[in-house]
Amino acid sequence: MTAPLEGRSALVTGASSGLGRAFARALDAQGVRLTVTGRSAERLDALRDELRGRTHVVPADIREPGEVERLVAEAERRWDGLDILLSNAGVYAHGEFAASSQDEIRELVDINVYAAIALVRAALPAMIERGGGDVVLTSSIAGSHDLDWEPVYAATKHAVQSFAHTLRHQLAGTGVRVGAISPGVVLNELWGYPEGDPGTAARVAERVADGTGIRSEDVADAVTWMLTRPRHVTIRDVTILPSAQRI
Repeated sequence: MTAPLEGRSALVTGASSGLGRAFARALDAQGVRLTVTGRSAERLDALRDELRGRTHVVPADIREPGEVERLVAEAERRWDGLDILLSNAGVYAHGEFAASSQDEIRELVDINVYAAIALVRAALPAMIERGGGDVVLTSSIAGSHDLDWEPVYAATKHAVQSFAHTLRHQLAGTGVRVGAISPGVVLNELWGYPEGDPGTAARVAERVADGTGIRSEDVADAVTWMLTRPRHVTIRDVTILPSAQRI
């Protein structure tokens, strides 16, 4: 039986770890032709080697001028078009705002907001011209709740939410769907649970069992569900939380 996304093409940013890596694995299982990107060529090559499908690796730092446009152009050229964009690359920081540095603030805004918007802008014209496509942006529960321990990060994710919603309004009727996935506590490298670390599996299992964290694969399952809805259905937002997260 053919998988619902079989033969489509996708670009996944931030694929060298965490959610991006899980997204790539989930789409590969669906038979999607992938372009994966991130800053670690070594990690991307390892991901490509483990996947069963067609995977094109393009190391890139999307903060650098021209990299977003190069990345999208290469993904489109490699697979003769781009059907799915998972704008996932992001960074996280928390703590007292008064103690944060200008460089840290700029990195959060540059990657979480500017690069995400620029990436979508680069991919949209061809999607609109072909009359269809899917854009999913990785947001966060911080995009709908004002979390006082991460003010700048929360501000960037509020911006992502607003961008996704207003862009969807503009694209209504074009065949291009726009959605956002908003996880709570995900037990991956961003939260100090690196894949491959000897103690990670046991620590993750313990927190999953008590409902205080979810796996990257749980979020990837939700994104796959969003993408496999009938074309007349748009899933605007999915918020996915650990069962014991109080928020």
